[in-house]
Amino acid sequence: MSTSASQTSTPGERAWALFKVMKDKNLIPEGYLEGMNDLMSNQFDPANGAHVVAKAWVDPEYRDLLLRDGTAACAQFGYTGPQGEYIVALEDTPTVKNVIVCSLCSCTNWPVLGLPPEWYKSFEFRARLVREGRTVLRELGTELPAGMTVKVWDTTAETRYLVLPMRPAGTEHLSEEQLRGLVTKDVLIGVALPGKP
Repeated sequence: MSTSASQTSTPGERAWALFKVMKDKNLIPEGYLEGMNDLMSNQFDPANGAHVVAKAWVDPEYRDLLLRDGTAACAQFGYTGPQGEYIVALEDTPTVKNVIVCSLCSCTNWPVLGLPPEWYKSFEFRARLVREGRTVLRELGTELPAGMTVKVWDTTAETRYLVLPMRPAGTEHLSEEQLRGLVTKDVLIGVALPGKP
Protein backbone atom coordinates (compact mmCIF):
# COMPACT_ATOMS: atom_id res chain seq x y z
CA MET A 1 0.00 0.00 0.00
CA SER A 2 1.43 3.36 -0.94
CA THR A 3 1.85 6.18 1.57
CA SER A 4 -0.87 8.21 -0.12
CA ALA A 5 -3.32 5.28 0.03
CA SER A 6 -2.69 4.70 3.74
CA GLN A 7 -3.28 8.41 4.41
CA THR A 8 -6.64 8.43 2.63
CA SER A 9 -8.06 5.10 3.87
CA THR A 10 -9.59 4.58 7.29
CA PRO A 11 -8.35 1.99 9.79
CA GLY A 12 -11.51 -0.01 9.08
CA GLU A 13 -10.82 -0.01 5.35
CA ARG A 14 -7.23 -1.12 5.92
CA ALA A 15 -8.39 -3.90 8.28
CA TRP A 16 -10.93 -5.09 5.69
CA ALA A 17 -8.25 -5.10 2.97
CA LEU A 18 -5.94 -7.15 5.21
CA PHE A 19 -8.78 -9.56 6.00
CA LYS A 20 -9.50 -10.06 2.28
CA VAL A 21 -5.85 -10.79 1.49
CA MET A 22 -5.57 -13.28 4.36
CA LYS A 23 -8.87 -14.93 3.40
CA ASP A 24 -7.82 -15.21 -0.26
CA LYS A 25 -4.57 -16.90 0.83
CA ASN A 26 -6.47 -19.30 3.16
CA LEU A 27 -4.62 -17.98 6.21
CA ILE A 28 -7.79 -17.75 8.36
CA PRO A 29 -9.03 -21.16 9.55
CA GLU A 30 -12.68 -21.99 8.90
CA GLY A 31 -14.85 -20.79 11.78
CA TYR A 32 -12.03 -18.89 13.49
CA LEU A 33 -13.61 -15.44 13.24
CA GLU A 34 -17.02 -16.74 14.28
CA GLY A 35 -15.43 -18.44 17.28
CA MET A 36 -13.56 -15.29 18.31
CA ASN A 37 -16.70 -13.21 17.91
CA ASP A 38 -18.65 -15.62 20.14
CA LEU A 39 -15.84 -15.63 22.71
CA MET A 40 -15.65 -11.84 22.90
CA SER A 41 -19.39 -11.17 22.66
CA ASN A 42 -20.86 -13.99 24.71
CA GLN A 43 -18.36 -15.97 26.75
CA PHE A 44 -16.23 -13.14 28.17
CA ASP A 45 -18.78 -11.63 30.54
CA PRO A 46 -18.77 -9.76 33.87
CA ALA A 47 -21.38 -12.30 34.99
CA ASN A 48 -18.41 -14.69 35.19
CA GLY A 49 -16.66 -12.38 37.63
CA ALA A 50 -19.87 -12.02 39.64
CA HIS A 51 -19.98 -15.82 39.85
CA VAL A 52 -16.40 -15.90 41.19
CA VAL A 53 -17.05 -13.15 43.76
CA ALA A 54 -20.30 -14.66 45.02
CA LYS A 55 -18.65 -18.07 45.38
CA ALA A 56 -15.81 -16.47 47.38
CA TRP A 57 -18.36 -14.74 49.65
CA VAL A 58 -20.09 -18.01 50.56
CA ASP A 59 -17.22 -20.53 50.42
CA PRO A 60 -14.15 -19.79 52.60
CA GLU A 61 -12.05 -22.50 50.91
CA TYR A 62 -12.77 -21.07 47.47
CA ARG A 63 -12.01 -17.57 48.76
CA ASP A 64 -8.62 -18.76 50.02
CA LEU A 65 -7.87 -20.33 46.63
CA LEU A 66 -8.96 -17.16 44.80
CA LEU A 67 -6.63 -15.02 46.89
CA ARG A 68 -3.78 -17.52 46.62
CA ASP A 69 -4.13 -18.42 42.91
CA GLY A 70 -6.76 -16.42 41.05
CA THR A 71 -6.05 -18.17 37.76
CA ALA A 72 -6.75 -21.60 39.24
CA ALA A 73 -9.87 -20.38 41.03
CA CYS A 74 -11.33 -18.89 37.84
CA ALA A 75 -10.31 -21.96 35.83
CA GLN A 76 -12.55 -24.10 38.07
CA PHE A 77 -15.48 -22.52 36.23
CA GLY A 78 -13.78 -22.55 32.83
CA TYR A 79 -13.04 -18.82 32.90
CA THR A 80 -9.76 -18.95 31.00
CA GLY A 81 -8.39 -17.73 27.69
CA PRO A 82 -6.69 -14.64 26.31
CA GLN A 83 -5.90 -12.10 29.05
CA GLY A 84 -6.98 -14.57 31.71
CA GLU A 85 -3.66 -16.31 32.19
CA TYR A 86 -2.34 -14.46 35.25
CA ILE A 87 -5.30 -13.56 37.44
CA VAL A 88 -4.67 -11.92 40.81
CA ALA A 89 -7.60 -11.20 43.14
CA LEU A 90 -7.37 -8.02 45.21
CA GLU A 91 -9.39 -8.14 48.42
CA ASP A 92 -11.09 -4.98 49.64
CA THR A 93 -11.06 -4.39 53.40
CA PRO A 94 -12.70 -1.83 55.69
CA THR A 95 -9.59 0.35 55.24
CA VAL A 96 -8.50 -0.38 51.63
CA LYS A 97 -10.44 0.03 48.36
CA ASN A 98 -8.69 -1.59 45.41
CA VAL A 99 -9.09 -0.26 41.87
CA ILE A 100 -7.56 -1.59 38.66
CA VAL A 101 -6.34 0.29 35.61
CA CYS A 102 -4.11 -0.25 32.64
CA SER A 103 -2.13 2.97 32.44
CA LEU A 104 -0.57 2.06 29.07
CA CYS A 105 -3.59 0.85 27.11
CA SER A 106 -6.77 -0.97 28.16
CA CYS A 107 -5.74 -4.47 29.22
CA THR A 108 -7.99 -6.21 31.68
CA ASN A 109 -9.08 -9.66 32.73
CA TRP A 110 -11.42 -10.45 29.81
CA PRO A 111 -12.70 -13.90 30.86
CA VAL A 112 -14.16 -12.60 34.14
CA LEU A 113 -14.65 -8.88 33.50
CA GLY A 114 -15.65 -8.94 29.85
CA LEU A 115 -14.24 -6.42 27.42
CA PRO A 116 -13.27 -3.08 29.00
CA PRO A 117 -15.82 -0.26 28.97
CA GLU A 118 -15.08 2.84 26.88
CA TRP A 119 -14.29 5.04 29.92
CA TYR A 120 -11.73 2.47 31.12
CA LYS A 121 -9.84 2.93 27.84
CA SER A 122 -9.86 6.72 27.96
CA PHE A 123 -6.55 8.49 28.48
CA GLU A 124 -8.13 10.82 31.05
CA PHE A 125 -9.33 7.94 33.26
CA ARG A 126 -6.02 6.09 32.99
CA ALA A 127 -3.93 9.16 33.79
CA ARG A 128 -6.10 10.61 36.54
CA LEU A 129 -6.90 7.41 38.44
CA VAL A 130 -3.25 6.87 39.28
CA ARG A 131 -2.87 10.45 40.61
CA GLU A 132 -6.27 11.16 42.16
CA GLY A 133 -8.07 7.89 42.70
CA ARG A 134 -10.51 9.07 45.38
CA THR A 135 -11.61 12.04 43.25
CA VAL A 136 -12.15 9.87 40.16
CA LEU A 137 -14.20 7.37 42.19
CA ARG A 138 -16.32 10.20 43.58
CA GLU A 139 -16.94 11.50 40.05
CA LEU A 140 -18.07 7.99 39.07
CA GLY A 141 -20.53 7.99 41.98
CA THR A 142 -18.57 6.09 44.63
CA GLU A 143 -18.10 7.98 47.88
CA LEU A 144 -15.70 6.29 50.31
CA PRO A 145 -15.24 6.83 54.06
CA ALA A 146 -12.54 9.35 54.92
CA GLY A 147 -10.25 6.76 56.50
CA MET A 148 -10.30 4.37 53.54
CA THR A 149 -7.20 4.24 51.34
CA VAL A 150 -7.60 3.91 47.57
CA LYS A 151 -5.00 1.53 46.19
CA VAL A 152 -4.58 1.58 42.39
CA TRP A 153 -3.19 -1.52 40.67
CA ASP A 154 -1.71 -1.20 37.18
CA THR A 155 -2.35 -4.20 34.93
CA THR A 156 0.67 -5.61 33.12
CA ALA A 157 1.28 -8.35 30.56
CA GLU A 158 1.98 -10.73 33.46
CA THR A 159 -0.87 -9.70 35.79
CA ARG A 160 -4.62 -9.43 35.27
CA TYR A 161 -6.58 -8.22 38.27
CA LEU A 162 -10.01 -8.86 39.72
CA VAL A 163 -11.33 -6.91 42.72
CA LEU A 164 -12.92 -9.02 45.45
CA PRO A 165 -15.20 -6.49 47.17
CA MET A 166 -16.44 -6.78 50.71
CA ARG A 167 -19.73 -8.60 51.00
CA PRO A 168 -22.46 -6.05 51.76
CA ALA A 169 -23.99 -6.11 55.21
CA GLY A 170 -27.47 -7.56 55.38
CA THR A 171 -26.89 -10.18 52.67
CA GLU A 172 -26.61 -13.18 54.97
CA HIS A 173 -30.01 -14.47 53.81
CA LEU A 174 -29.17 -14.28 50.09
CA SER A 175 -28.24 -17.32 48.04
CA GLU A 176 -25.06 -17.45 46.00
CA GLU A 177 -27.10 -16.84 42.86
CA GLN A 178 -28.79 -13.80 44.40
CA LEU A 179 -25.40 -12.44 45.49
CA ARG A 180 -24.20 -12.53 41.90
CA GLY A 181 -26.78 -9.87 41.05
CA LEU A 182 -25.01 -7.41 43.37
CA VAL A 183 -21.76 -7.52 41.38
CA THR A 184 -21.27 -5.52 38.18
CA LYS A 185 -18.32 -4.90 35.87
CA ASP A 186 -17.66 -1.61 37.69
CA VAL A 187 -17.52 -3.50 41.01
CA LEU A 188 -15.01 -5.98 39.54
CA ILE A 189 -12.84 -3.09 38.30
CA GLY A 190 -13.14 -1.44 41.71
CA VAL A 191 -14.78 1.86 40.79
CA ALA A 192 -18.11 0.89 42.39
CA LEU A 193 -19.36 -0.93 45.46
CA PRO A 194 -21.65 -3.97 45.35
CA GLY A 195 -25.36 -3.26 45.20
CA LYS A 196 -27.61 -3.59 48.20
CA PRO A 197 -30.22 -6.34 48.52
